[in-house]
Amino acid sequence: MSTKFEVTGLFYESNGYKLRKYLDIKRVDVTLNEPDLMVVMMNPGSSYPLDGVDNSSAPSEAEPDTTQQQIMKVMDPAAFNYARILNLSDLRTPDSSELYRFLKSEKSITVEHSIFSPNRKSELTQLFVNGVPVIFGWGVNQALVPLAKLAIEALCISHPLGILQPNTRYSYYHPLPRIYAKQLEWVQHVTSQSNRTAKAAAV
Repeated sequence: MSTKFEVTGLFYESNGYKLRKYLDIKRVDVTLNEPDLMVVMMNPGSSYPLDGVDNSSAPSEAEPDTTQQQIMKVMDPAAFNYARILNLSDLRTPDSSELYRFLKSEKSITVEHSIFSPNRKSELTQLFVNGVPVIFGWGVNQALVPLAKLAIEALCISHPLGILQPNTRYSYYHPLPRIYAKQLEWVQHVTSQSNRTAKAAAV
């Protein structure tokens, strides 16, 4: 999949933390000025800038991680050419338990790590593209609910793509569950959703 797409991200640092503002996945040899798919997930995982610069004012080529490969698997058959990933938290860590500890700690208020914070509304407006399909997929840990609530209320998306955990309002299953069969199921479900959305829009 990674040969079909190029991945760039804006990596930065704040208060000693390594963060990423957004990640763009573009189909190779296709020119688009803005995304035709938006994705909101938990946080930047193991993706990193290939130039080794962790604090940059410009996007860098990035090494995609396995979660981003899942997004590519949705993009490819649905003919999406340009996806932008935003996260509930910009904190870079492949260890979700580390993120949950951070969110519950007083350290989390020392850095404006969520683009869905009211203080970063102008950044969100600049980066989020309205009128295109949106995937929600940040996971179902309760530590994420306050940020998920902020995101859902800020974006006002009536029919997001993704799998909502039964009997919840803010918990959408992550694209990369631990069980491989569930990973395949997530891709199939979201691809099917996007196809139905495209057909409905064409009517």
